[in-house]
Amino acid sequence: MAGNLTIDELSRWTGEPAERLGQWQALGLIGAEGSEGFRPEDVERVRLIQVLLRRGIGQEAIARADRAEGFLGRYLGLMFPGGVTPPYSLAEAAEILGLEMELLRRFWESCGLSDQGETVGERDMEALRSFKAALEAGFPEEALLQLVRVYADALGRVGEAETRLFHFYVHERLKAAGMSGSELMEATQTAQDRLDPLMEPVVLYFHRKGVERAMREDAAMHLAEEAGLTETGEVPGQMQRAVTFVDLSSFTPLAEAMGDVKAAEVLERFSTLVRDAAMRWDGRVVKQIGDAFMVVFPEPRSAVACTLEIEARTAGEPQFPAARSGIHWGSVLYREGDYVGSNVNIASRVAGEAQRHQVVVTAAVRKEAKELADVEFVRLGKRRLKGLAEELVLFEARPSGAEAREKAIDPVCGMELGPEEIAARLSLEGKERAFCTEECLRRFVASPEKYSG
Repeated sequence: MAGNLTIDELSRWTGEPAERLGQWQALGLIGAEGSEGFRPEDVERVRLIQVLLRRGIGQEAIARADRAEGFLGRYLGLMFPGGVTPPYSLAEAAEILGLEMELLRRFWESCGLSDQGETVGERDMEALRSFKAALEAGFPEEALLQLVRVYADALGRVGEAETRLFHFYVHERLKAAGMSGSELMEATQTAQDRLDPLMEPVVLYFHRKGVERAMREDAAMHLAEEAGLTETGEVPGQMQRAVTFVDLSSFTPLAEAMGDVKAAEVLERFSTLVRDAAMRWDGRVVKQIGDAFMVVFPEPRSAVACTLEIEARTAGEPQFPAARSGIHWGSVLYREGDYVGSNVNIASRVAGEAQRHQVVVTAAVRKEAKELADVEFVRLGKRRLKGLAEELVLFEARPSGAEAREKAIDPVCGMELGPEEIAARLSLEGKERAFCTEECLRRFVASPEKYSG
């Protein structure tokens, strides 16, 4: 694409009607002053304007912000610190790179770049050249596409976190301190300029740490296969893993009773406990959805020991809901940084059978972990789990000789309370109930039937 664009060319690159582009040009949002043509930067200006309009911000409001503080140019400077280069079409990129168009489209989709249409920037070209080199080095397309999706998802989340946290914890605090207008913009920009050079080295650091851990596991997997301790999978990515699902038993009522901020504080503490224990027992947190974590281990003994530690540490927290967990051991498929298959589903169903403080495991887990010191497996009997044709025999894993817990449970929020943590008590129909706050007591008194369970 040439450095200067006509309005019709800009329309083709952005999908925006020429008539509307003319309106934006009249407002000074796109186009260089004194010129009827457009620059490569205007392609990105249009894309940013399109996002703002979809968020309900009118073009007049965008124009006012741009006139007052160079709003669009400031954000484009953050997004493209080296400037915007003339883009290529997908067809042009395929020809330059020597890639088949369909293959390039598969990479494009895996990268999650559909929001760009078929506009290929210079940075995109660099990435595509790397993908081509990986293919030429013998890395199969199927595996490379999986890796690309992992990169896109994981680093997209990193980019979002960097931007969101800077906004909430830097920009908004400067604003709350009384800054506004150009003073706020300058202070924000100064902070941004100091932080930006740190980001990519930190991302690279954590990537290297991740590779270190993965390489240790890879070494163990190689030797285990050579020693005949494990079998090579029938298909790529097939492996034996212990899958654990762990969550908090009363998180939803807690959030309802105490609000999102308190629930987020509880979740932050629980997340720290889970991740710390998983790391020390060779586990990996694969995903987190709300208060639920999926953690995968190379063998069941570590899974049981880790999950019991999570249970013990959670139970020891003051004013904290109880954890519950389920573990299964079997063959899974590694795909796109995740684990899939029927045995993952079984682990999830087993976790659904767990009550407060319970670590429920299948017979396959008990068979492999029954020699664990100071752990006993108590038979719970056969259970029919949702979606499974056959009943499974389940066991509760618990520390040998575990003593009964002496904590009250707030019927409203589900918090477990030691004697010194009880803020209020209520005796109703011969049964005494304990509450963590006066607010939970008020909620109970207002609707006791709601919390009778």
